[in-house]
Amino acid sequence: MARLPFDDAIELAARALRTAGAGDAMAASTARALVLAEAQGIASHGLARVAQYATHLRNGRADGAAAAVIGRRHGAALLIDAKQGLAFPACELAVREGMVIAREFGVCFAGVTNSHHAGVIVDHLRPAAQAQLVGLGFGNSPAAMPAAGGRHPVFGTNPVAAVFPRRDGDPLMIDLSLSEVARGKLMVAAKQGQSIPLGWALDKHGEPTTDPAAGLEGAMLPIGAASSSKGSMLALIVELLVTALTGAQFGFEASSFFVDEGNSPRIGQAFFLIDPGALAGSGTYFERVETLITEMLVDEGVRLAGARRLALERKARAEGLEVADALLVQLQSLSRPGSR
Repeated sequence: MARLPFDDAIELAARALRTAGAGDAMAASTARALVLAEAQGIASHGLARVAQYATHLRNGRADGAAAAVIGRRHGAALLIDAKQGLAFPACELAVREGMVIAREFGVCFAGVTNSHHAGVIVDHLRPAAQAQLVGLGFGNSPAAMPAAGGRHPVFGTNPVAAVFPRRDGDPLMIDLSLSEVARGKLMVAAKQGQSIPLGWALDKHGEPTTDPAAGLEGAMLPIGAASSSKGSMLALIVELLVTALTGAQFGFEASSFFVDEGNSPRIGQAFFLIDPGALAGSGTYFERVETLITEMLVDEGVRLAGARRLALERKARAEGLEVADALLVQLQSLSRPGSR
């Protein structure tokens, strides 16, 4: 294992993305997000994604020259067009402009269309928490899960995220995919030659599998699939929120992120920003949050949402990131001019 200083990791990832064709702003935004995920222990959405994004840039699945723009604004509704570039600059723009609108109207719904893989959704909401706004985030992805009662992939793993600021402490940060596990965990397991537990995925024939490669070819199982259709129904809600309202593509219309060739995914994200001061008032909001947290912490062993990932991030910022030797070699190779 190698240890990389936090900022050096960002520069290395950004250089690899620029080499693959991303503009400076897109490369910087994306690199920051991937290193932040790596620092929080979320390897499936971290530096391992650089090679995937670089391939998509070279193959035209993502446009490195794209610049996200405001496509439409009406009242407290905002639509951002990612222009088929990598998702991170578009999501940053959506949250940044959405915060301004939420201050004016009390709320804002900011949708993103023509987008790409958006990484850790809750991280896009951090600026909202810093501004003492509540944030919700949603995204779809290439089809990976069946509809309730079905066998072929229709919905993406469709993450849901939320951030709740606190007056004096770290915000509560919640981020989960609606599959039993994130699909990126299968990607990591396949690369490491590991098996996966039953209940995570189906193979291409619709049969349960412990082979992550077979699961990537088949379908992920929705959360709670063993006992109910709730996960599928939640995935349906997210799928419609981020596509029907934004004009983005459904998961089944987008080629898998885990193949080199394919279409521009043109999927969607959505962020809902709320100013507590527009409702019961900021003072009441903060009092209610702390009352709930105090009650939660009565039980020994309760861990606040986001606490572990923030602790890991602080350690990584202070001590650097541990990066597997093979991954570091890959990043260095991708950052060299003329690399493929």
